[in-house]
Amino acid sequence: MNPVTLSPEIIGAAAESNAWPFEEARKIIARYEGRDWPEAVLFETGYGPSGLPHIGTFGEVARTTMVRHAFRVLTEDKVPTRLLCFSDDMDGMRKIPDNVPDRAALEPYLHQPLTTVPNPFGGNYESFGHHNNAMLRRFLDTFGFDYEFASATEYYKSGRFDEVLLRAAARYDDIMAVMLPTLGPERQATYSPFLPISPTTGRVLYVPMKNVDAAAGTVTFDDEDGTETTLPVTGGAVKLQWKPDFGMRWAALGVDFEMFGKDHQTNAVIYDRICEILGGRAPEHFVYELFLDENGQKISKSKGNGLTIDEWLTYAPTESLALYMFQRPRQAKKLYFDVIPRAVDEYYTFLSAFSRQEWKERLGNPVWHIHDGEPPAIALPVSFALLLNLVSASNAHDNTVLWGFISRHAPGVTAESHPELDRLVGYAIRYFDDFVKPTKTFRAPDETEAAALAALSEKLGSLSAGADGEAVQNAVLDVARGIERYQDHKRQSPGGGPGVSGAFFQMLYQVLIGQERGPRFGSFAALYGIAETRALIAKALAGELAD
Repeated sequence: MNPVTLSPEIIGAAAESNAWPFEEARKIIARYEGRDWPEAVLFETGYGPSGLPHIGTFGEVARTTMVRHAFRVLTEDKVPTRLLCFSDDMDGMRKIPDNVPDRAALEPYLHQPLTTVPNPFGGNYESFGHHNNAMLRRFLDTFGFDYEFASATEYYKSGRFDEVLLRAAARYDDIMAVMLPTLGPERQATYSPFLPISPTTGRVLYVPMKNVDAAAGTVTFDDEDGTETTLPVTGGAVKLQWKPDFGMRWAALGVDFEMFGKDHQTNAVIYDRICEILGGRAPEHFVYELFLDENGQKISKSKGNGLTIDEWLTYAPTESLALYMFQRPRQAKKLYFDVIPRAVDEYYTFLSAFSRQEWKERLGNPVWHIHDGEPPAIALPVSFALLLNLVSASNAHDNTVLWGFISRHAPGVTAESHPELDRLVGYAIRYFDDFVKPTKTFRAPDETEAAALAALSEKLGSLSAGADGEAVQNAVLDVARGIERYQDHKRQSPGGGPGVSGAFFQMLYQVLIGQERGPRFGSFAALYGIAETRALIAKALAGELAD
């Protein structure tokens, strides 16, 4: 990571900030109170390479990176840190993934470690696990994460875990005393924390141990062909079941911080206890909520519900996804296509506010955490929501058409002067084509609505061609206030009298745009153009828009 830019103002604000990355970082500092700092404070994230990296992988590494940065600020960048992305690539392939080219070709390798399963995708990777690890590293590198990669296969086989594995053999009964009460009677009868790799089939075996010899550092079991076999617990001849493996890894590596999803929460006490049995100190935890699909169901890789990372990044910038990961991590959130536009606009709203804020507010602003304390200065004269509605009204299919409207509305604003806006223009067109256009449904206005639209067109005609969004919005409100259906007597307008019901704006979007909602109508009409908005109203009144 680059050196943290610090100042007395930042250090002071960090000490008072209640942003969740700072709260987690303080737990790590408290962990070492009265103790010497280690050579480096170790942050870890885990990855199961049975499939390709996904949106949850991004979230876990991004959030951990935010805590790491907060820690560096609180310690004034005087304590070295490391982020280890650990791949559990020695796990057996329990089922064949759906996305491989030739599923039948992998059937003989079921239950073998992922790093011995042939790579079904071709290329120069020596195994399926090596291929997926390479995809993980490419994935993380694309986003510029600062991390070290670790392979379970390499760590087991190189002897990195040998000392703790020998300790696990010596304290086998203590580990079993933790694990057995968590299992049913049938599983208790055959359970062992050690999973030997069969010397004959190469498969990861879930078999009971006939003997665990702590002095020799070996385990004895019946191989798949019934032959009694003894293997060392060292050198990669065996691995640990996933729950003991968590605690073993923490103890062996000295992990200080690891976050995981709520589905691990009930097991956290098991991980901690095994870590302590093996002579380690359990790390600080952060448990985040899982994402839900649009129906409120848990997102599952096997079901394919919810968004993929590629899908999000097809329609929005990476920073908007990072914002979504930052916000309310302990709260379950729906992760589907409809959340993208709001996330995009919220990101740029936070970015715009940053320069106007005091340091205490800045350190609570998500963009400070997203950009490692140095958010860019970007002026965005048009919101993403407005761009989407502009695409919808104009049926634009390329950037040039949209830029015609934007440059007319904001003289001097071009694709060259505002490359970030140009990037959003491309995202807006793709999002509209794939998600908005197929669901657009125009309806015809009733008699009252038609009269309101005619009155609105006449009112807009009295405005100058370059009227801004505020002038247009006031014209819209003036028309709505005079129509009893749209008067809101619970609210008062600035000039006295009833306010305007939101039903009026809903009608405008349903009739003119074919959508249920949209951004501030005055801003949209000013960007689209007064004449163009009046032409749109004329089409609606002539019945040319309704389905």
